[in-house]
Formats: sequence, structure tokens, C-alpha cells
Amino acid sequence: MTDLIKSLQDIVGSAHVLTDPSDRAPFEVDATHMFKSTARAVVRPASTAEVSAVVKLANSTGTPIVPQSGNTGLAGGTFAGTAGDRIILSLARLNTIREIRPDSRIAIVEAGVVLAKLHEAVAQHDLIFPLTFGARGSAMIGGNLATNAGGSNVLRYGNTRDLVLGIEAVLPNGDIVDLMSELHKDNTGFNLKHLLIGSEGTLGIITGAVLKLAQKPRAYFTAMVSVPSITSSLHLLNTLKEATNNAVEAFEYMPALYFEALQKRFPDMRAPFDTPAEHGIFLEVGLTAPDDVTPLPDGTLPAVNRLEQLLMDQFETGALLDAVICKTEGQRLEMWERRERAFEATMALGKPVNNDISVAIDKVETFLGLMDQRLPAAFPKARSLTVSHLGDGNLHYCVWPDPDSGPDIDPAVYDQVLELVEGTVMELGGSFSAEHGIGLAKLNSMARRKNRPALSAMWAIKTALDPNSIMNPGKVLPPM
Repeated sequence: MTDLIKSLQDIVGSAHVLTDPSDRAPFEVDATHMFKSTARAVVRPASTAEVSAVVKLANSTGTPIVPQSGNTGLAGGTFAGTAGDRIILSLARLNTIREIRPDSRIAIVEAGVVLAKLHEAVAQHDLIFPLTFGARGSAMIGGNLATNAGGSNVLRYGNTRDLVLGIEAVLPNGDIVDLMSELHKDNTGFNLKHLLIGSEGTLGIITGAVLKLAQKPRAYFTAMVSVPSITSSLHLLNTLKEATNNAVEAFEYMPALYFEALQKRFPDMRAPFDTPAEHGIFLEVGLTAPDDVTPLPDGTLPAVNRLEQLLMDQFETGALLDAVICKTEGQRLEMWERRERAFEATMALGKPVNNDISVAIDKVETFLGLMDQRLPAAFPKARSLTVSHLGDGNLHYCVWPDPDSGPDIDPAVYDQVLELVEGTVMELGGSFSAEHGIGLAKLNSMARRKNRPALSAMWAIKTALDPNSIMNPGKVLPPM
């Protein structure tokens, strides 16, 4: 037994330092199975103090640390390499919801709390933590903060960064930074909270957070609509926002090819329309005003009646081609399942070049039109599939350069596809990384596209906080 392993065992206990390959295996492969690691050990601390002690030990011995929460990321952010010299630090045992304060609408949680568990806990107080996406049953708060996760409700509530009042974190030297502010106004110097959120574990390890909660909607208006085009749907989005005082929570684009992929992967899942929609939009409005949700004598809700009439008016003008409105909670959950199965439906077609990108919402259709021309010109056999958080301009644009070439994509070809996609995105003033982070997968994109002075500033911060480069090395920042 090496001195390092023995010292780690002294900190967290022998049972929580995993060195056997079979015990390490679940931690050494990512959700896409594209990044397969070999770690020296997986260390599972149970408190911020233990995280601090592990980090101090790693810093003094020059041992690289790869932080890991739910391991649901799609950009290789938890890849530990194959040299066997790094330890994976799992936050899964820091899983306590310390406090829920309904009057202040805050939750104080540890980094290993599973997102769905937090949803269940705050629901008991008729509140929501509005971050949501398909992996919520295994994704953890620490990873959500580390990547500044997005999801389906960004349109109304913002990204993870917008939902955080304070954090607790362990810096690369092992010092614990207590930034657990419960305040909405706290102008006391540099905003280290926002620096650490989204840094993907390269500047420190977030161990706790003070999160903003919101009122649980008293009712939902949920529908799937078929529209003539993406651009035409933006009028519907803005009309809905105006009619509901910006209460639109989801506005998700799902084209015909996505429904085909979904049906192929899940044959028992019902199609939303009798006639397939070329352009489908899944939308949801969260209704909170009492006057909107107080039942009328016939049992209907005033706001739902108004929104149904709004869709009818859109149908009569030709702005809508079809609509299916959920009448029960079961129908609503079924509608959500179609959207949240996107990862499984996509991966069933083979490992793609996964582009998580964003453009201004009025340029989404322009981007897709350009790629419909450019992709086949560069890769004649290529297939693509898009599903989009259309309300905020975030597209998950997946490409299979040559579906007949086998399960693995040549790294050079992978990078060529990224270059083509990100070049088109940048022409339109967009971003090559919207919500999944940089990790390892987009290092080349950062080198190609990120402003050089900005990269230099990031490296200066990284070097200042982590001079020994032990904290998730090789991620986010390309060599300068």
C-alpha cells in the first residue's frame, strides 16, 4: 500500500478509498462512454472538512484531483486520464439537505444532493427549485454548479448561476472558502461565487450552496404544437410571454427526425400528432396568480381558457398547424417524457459529434439552413439530428459523419465536424458551448475560438489559485 493511499484512508476511512478496478469502474466512464479513465483511486469524503484534508494532501504530494458529482456530464469533464496517476474525488456522500426555509425561499444543501431529491423535498413546501433536465434523477447539485447547468426552464428562471445565492468551496490548497451568503444583495468585493460556478472543478471544489426556490405553479398549461417553421414559432413565443406576464417555462423544438428517433428507441411511446409534425414545439406555462387558477363554475381555469383561445386564434391565422393540449397530469408527464428522453434516443443512433451550441433565437433557423447546405458538402454521408431549447437559442445539434463507418468516430473527423459547426455558429454571433461546459471535448474549440486575452486572463486566475495544477488538470483551458 502506498503512503498516499494510506493517508487517504486515514482521512475518509478504508471503505471509502476505492482502489480495486471493479469498484472504480462506475466512476471511470462518463455518460457517453466516450471517455474511459483509469484512476489511482476513487476517494469518497463525507464532509467539507474531509474534502479539505484530501485536497491539502493532494496539493502537498502533487497528486491531480478530478472532482465528480453525479457523473452525468457530456463534455468529458470528469475524465481522469489513463495514466493512473489521478484520484477521482466523489462528492456523493455529501448528500444532506441542511435546511429549507420556505419564508425566505431558500434551500441550503451539500454538493452531493441529487437534483430530483431536492425537487421532492421542496415540493413538500409548495416550492420548486426550477433547474430541471432529463438526468435529474442522478445529477447532483455540485456538478450542476460546476458546469452552470441549463435545462428546460432557463427561459423563465435562468441558468444555475441565476439560482444561487451562496456557495461553500475548497480551494486547490485545501482552504475552505465560506461564501454561503443568504443575501440577494452582497457587494463585498470580487464575486468569487460566480468565478467558481461554471469553472468545472478547475479552480476548486464546490461542497455546499444556498439555492433560490420559487413558488410552485398552481397549474400548468402544457401543449405540443405543430408550426410552419421555426421562425414563425417565435411570434407564438412572444405572444405567450405577453399574455402570461413572462410565465412561459419551456419552449422546446422537436423536429420530425427527432420524433422518428424517439419512436425507434421507444416503440411504445405514443406520437403526439396523428399527422407527423415537421416542426414541433413543446411548450409549458406555469400559472401562479390566484385569479388565473380559481376554477370557474364549469370547472375550467380562466388562464387555461385564455391560452386555449390564444392557440385557436393562432390556428385560424395559419401560425399553428396542429395542437395537442394536456388535460391531465398524466398527459403532461407523458409530454415531458418525450423531451427528456432525448439523450437515450440520440445515443441509440450511435455515438454522435455532440454540439451543444447557442445562437440568438431569431437565428436558429438560419443556422440549421446553413448546416443543411454545408454538412453534406463536407461529409456526403452525414446525418444530423436537432433538439433545442428554442426559447433561449440553445441547440443540441448531433452529427454522425458516416453512419456506416462503425461505432467510433475518427478523432480528426470529429474535430473537423466541430470546426464546421462552430465556424457557422460564430458567423452568427453564437457560442460553441451553451450548457454542457468545455471539459475535455471542447478544448480544441476553446483554442480556436476563444478570445486570446480572455484565455490569458483565465490562465492567470488558474495559475494564481492552483499553482501546482492539481485541480482537474487538462480541462476547460487549452495550452497557451
